[in-house]
Amino acid sequence: MNLVDILRLLSLAAIWGASFLFMRIIAPVIGTIPTAFFRVSIAFVGLVVILALMRVDWNFRGKLKAVMVLGLINSGIPATFYSLAAQVLPAGYSAIFNATTPLMGVLIGGLFFREPLTAAKVSGVFLGLMGVAILTRAGPVAFDRQLLMGALACLLATTCYGFAGFLTRRWLDHQGGLDSRLSALGSMFGATLFLLPLFGYSVITHPPASWGGWSVWLSLLGLGLVCTAFAYILYFRLLSSIGPVKSMTTTFLIPPFGVLWGALLLDEPLGMAHVYGGVLIAAALWLVLKPGVSSR
Repeated sequence: MNLVDILRLLSLAAIWGASFLFMRIIAPVIGTIPTAFFRVSIAFVGLVVILALMRVDWNFRGKLKAVMVLGLINSGIPATFYSLAAQVLPAGYSAIFNATTPLMGVLIGGLFFREPLTAAKVSGVFLGLMGVAILTRAGPVAFDRQLLMGALACLLATTCYGFAGFLTRRWLDHQGGLDSRLSALGSMFGATLFLLPLFGYSVITHPPASWGGWSVWLSLLGLGLVCTAFAYILYFRLLSSIGPVKSMTTTFLIPPFGVLWGALLLDEPLGMAHVYGGVLIAAALWLVLKPGVSSR
């Protein structure tokens, strides 16, 4: 990777690390589906404005339907799962679970996209799952049904990310590819359309007890505009530049930010399980991504 791609990775990690903080503020107040819907819809509106100001040519090259489906897989479903997890998990937990994305990418690549499954990769997957297990069972948060449900929601979200990375390469990067800004816009459009009826049903049947105050809505703006709209422009640019597996390594850089924001701003508890689980996941990622592993 060149210096520009490294800076993009670091910027994306810092931004997405903050997203877990924002969701932890928002989701317990307004609920899972409203949090996910406002995240992607605010991002969509923001991208429309940004691309209009930049006078981007809205030529999707016949790939609009594909990028909308990617939005469902890469944004709509994961946003819902992470919003669910944010109701029961500290931000640092969700950020660390998010670091399993490359491990899911390895399994999905080997099972569905003919990526080679080496012994190092398989060992990395099992080591990473051990890290997740340690974090859930030995962490500062009580081990109970809620914790397991939150962890499962995070792992389902990372599974979606794993599929989306390979599908992006297959559907968008052929025949000249697609402008990363249009990829982000189409994704948010697809995710918004997917979540709109769920949001309507949720509001009618189980309206939030409160729609929150200024802190919730400022957090929603930060989550939608910065952590989603701008972040996905960076992410799709990285996918085209360095491939899906290397792009997924940004999730390894997210936990320090997620844990730091949660501890400093939300007074979330820290424990040695953060260290033990994080080290195992780090070792797993090294096995998966060490030199000589093909990621293109």
